[in-house]
Amino acid sequence: LKLEMPTVNLDREVTLLATIPSVVQSLKKCAMTWQKLISRVLEEQLKKVPEGNGPLAEIYLWREKKATLSALTEQIKCPEVQKVLEILQEAESGFTEGVQMVFSDLRRHHVQAQDNAKFLSTLERHLKNLSSGTGVEVISSTIPSLLNALRLVWIMSRHYNRDERMVPLLERISWEICARVRRVVDVQTLFKQDTATAKKKITEARNTLEQWKKCYFTTCIQVEESGSKRYWKFDVKRLFEKTDYMVSVCQDLYDIFQVTEELHNMFIPELITVSENPKGVDELQREVTIVISLMEDVTFDPFSMERARDWGFVMEEFREDVTVEVVKQIFVEKHKDPPLYKNHPPVAGAISWSRSLSHRITHTITRFQEDEELLASERGKEVKQMYLQVAEKMKEYEDEKYRLWRERTEHIIPLLLKETLLTNSATEEPVTTKKTVCFTLNFSPEILEIITEAKYMEQLGLPVPEMARYVALQEDQYLRYTNKMKAMLDRYHKLMEMMNEAETKLLDHYIQELRRILKAGQKRLTWKSVGIGEFIVQCTQTIGKLELLVHQIHHISEDISSKLQSIESTNLFKFPHSKNGDTHPGAKEFFDYVKCEQAKVVEQLVRKYSAIPQLLIEVERRVANTNSGKSPKLASYYAYWENRIYQVLTQLIVKNLQVFNATVLANVPLLQIEAVLSVPEITLQPNACEIEKMTLQCIQDCVEVTKHFIRWMHGTCIECPAQHVKADEVVTFNFYSDVSQSPLIIEQADLITQNIHKLLASLSKFLNQWKKYDLLWKSDKDAVLERLAAEKPACVVFDEHLQFYAKVIQEVTQQPLIKDEQFIRLQLAPLALAVQENAKSWMMSLGKLLNDLAREEMFSLQDEIQVG
Repeated sequence: LKLEMPTVNLDREVTLLATIPSVVQSLKKCAMTWQKLISRVLEEQLKKVPEGNGPLAEIYLWREKKATLSALTEQIKCPEVQKVLEILQEAESGFTEGVQMVFSDLRRHHVQAQDNAKFLSTLERHLKNLSSGTGVEVISSTIPSLLNALRLVWIMSRHYNRDERMVPLLERISWEICARVRRVVDVQTLFKQDTATAKKKITEARNTLEQWKKCYFTTCIQVEESGSKRYWKFDVKRLFEKTDYMVSVCQDLYDIFQVTEELHNMFIPELITVSENPKGVDELQREVTIVISLMEDVTFDPFSMERARDWGFVMEEFREDVTVEVVKQIFVEKHKDPPLYKNHPPVAGAISWSRSLSHRITHTITRFQEDEELLASERGKEVKQMYLQVAEKMKEYEDEKYRLWRERTEHIIPLLLKETLLTNSATEEPVTTKKTVCFTLNFSPEILEIITEAKYMEQLGLPVPEMARYVALQEDQYLRYTNKMKAMLDRYHKLMEMMNEAETKLLDHYIQELRRILKAGQKRLTWKSVGIGEFIVQCTQTIGKLELLVHQIHHISEDISSKLQSIESTNLFKFPHSKNGDTHPGAKEFFDYVKCEQAKVVEQLVRKYSAIPQLLIEVERRVANTNSGKSPKLASYYAYWENRIYQVLTQLIVKNLQVFNATVLANVPLLQIEAVLSVPEITLQPNACEIEKMTLQCIQDCVEVTKHFIRWMHGTCIECPAQHVKADEVVTFNFYSDVSQSPLIIEQADLITQNIHKLLASLSKFLNQWKKYDLLWKSDKDAVLERLAAEKPACVVFDEHLQFYAKVIQEVTQQPLIKDEQFIRLQLAPLALAVQENAKSWMMSLGKLLNDLAREEMFSLQDEIQVG
């Protein structure tokens, strides 16, 4: 499509060329050719329609229009064409109006094609998925995004925002979806596939068709909510009539496969073997196979609306051929154990099931009766005869079910109503010897079943026996009674579980009274009795009173337990803090401090212990209505708490000894001792024996804390008074004698003693290294000096001795003066000082000897000089 350009030379001025007749004439012919060509092209483009029924064809059409019109539009923009129009305008102004009008139409149609191609291109990816995507699931995932894109095109496009543009495009999309569904659900191949695969394909296809409609209406709402003044108010019938019809056909196909599957489940060998009528099963199987094969031979497209009548006949024939035989076989196979509707009782449910089957075949027979020709046919006579046989069997089945139920109901109801309200059983708990009497509601579920049967029997129009009607009228009352008794028994059993063995013994009188009342429901009261309501009230009130008492006792018990917990967790070993972080107390000071602090703590513990009897007297007041502290009813309860106190005191001592042992072993110095020179030995001060005695006394002090806890008199919570054995000897009964014999305490005390012994042995061994200096104090200084004086050695010998002692002093100075081991700090300064003092003493003595020898030598020399 090329515009023919003029052959004349247009290089001169427009005004000059416009005055040359030959030039103007030639240009007129050229312009007329352009006008005709463009008009013809526009006419052809306007007549063009998409090739095919799908939506992609519309995109391709607008792309083609855009390409064609773009080519012409670019040509009329060229300078040569514009100059031709200027010359003709100058020469004859009226001539160019027609040409300019055609050019204007071309530009307008080009803009439209360009705009449409641009916006439709945003749909291309979605439409390609729609037409050629693999699997129906791709279509389902494409539909929402496609409609969203269409909504944006509607809002933003200048041409696809009118019904005449959008509705045909939506119709094409609908056609494409239908075409894809047809390809997936192909009747010619569908019935050759296995049932599960076919049902899956049909379901996916139906869901896709339904999704198309659902997403469309969702988009309509979104368009309205977007604020656009142009709503989607399209002709719904044009868009969804075909897809709605295809949904109904998909449902028909699914029903065929569903029925086929149910029937084939009846044909499995296991069922045929146990069937009462195996020949009937075989015949039905052959019948179903024939019906299915007829479906495979359908020669028309079931999805075509033009063949809707034909498809209706096919489905009707399928239902006619299968229904009566299926119902008959279902009844034969299931009548002994029929499937029941939800909440239906066994008998009324079985009768309802039988009637529902009867209703299914009655519909078929009614249709046969309406068509005399069909009823007179061989098939019609066969179906009618089969119906009469099945209907008779069903009626006999219903009558027999009802008769047996009525007879059993009239016989069993009096027996059920004579049952007592409760049953009981005693169970012994595994850990203790405590026996718990458990009561169980003795209301037969058969009563409720009879009530339900009676209701449904009335709905079925069957007469209900008077006894059953009486029981049914009492339903609400029975439900109230059973609910209240269940709640009451739950409270009773929960209350029994709340109490430990001591509390059970304590409250035995109250528990026996409660059980006596409950036993009325076990021995005397039946479901015909008039005193059931009063029985429930009495039981509930008695349980409530006992509950209150138990809660009060638990509250007091928690208070006592809190005090005992506080006693058990008390720290009996409080250690002194070091002075300035470096100086620690001596051994005696350390153990004296621990004993002093222990005495302070014991006072607090005794106060807590002394408060316990008052709490037990409060329990006595609530249980026995006395406040003596020696009620016989509480004797076992006093003993229980006294045993608890013994356990707590034992744990108090064991835990504290464990803490003390851990302190001994920890590498944190808490006390200090000194290493001293006690000629001729190096020893600890205080010595190991004294430290071990202090440790043993500390352990004994800890255990003797229990002497402050006075035992109670037998059967009471009153402390034993002091006994005067002799004039000056007073004996008190306390927990010491029992606690001190605990193997745990004895073991822990031995462990501490052993660890202290090992620690002191280790320190003594450490001091052995200082024995290398023992010649300083073990040698006989006077004898050594006398020998040296007699030998009168040279000065160099004295020098060697002096250097040796000076070296000792220097060596000791460099030794560490502290040795930390576990919880003891050993101070070595006194020992080091003693060693240095001894070395200095030797140096002083040697110096004096040397001085004396030198003086003597000097005087001897002086005498020799004078004599000479």
